Amino acid sequence: MRLSDFQSLMTDEFGAEYSAVLLRDLALTEYADRTGRQALADGEEPKGIWLAICKAQAVPESRWTGLNKKPKNRHAD
Repeated sequence: MRLSDFQSLMTDEFGAEYSAVLLRDLALTEYADRTGRQALADGEEPKGIWLAICKAQAVPESRWTGLNKKPKNRHAD
């Protein structure tokens, strides 16, 4: 996942202001209680950070790929 995709997902799900707060303040257990901002700065993959934020914020799994978007079919025929 590109950083721009990560930023779009965050803004779409949480809004610009709240996504900034989450990145700055939410401690992610999957990343040794680092914030999303710290994990990104340390070179962690945006997709993993996105999923950790989704879990911490109880975002329904159906929205983990984005609002109004369906997961890509991994078993294409």
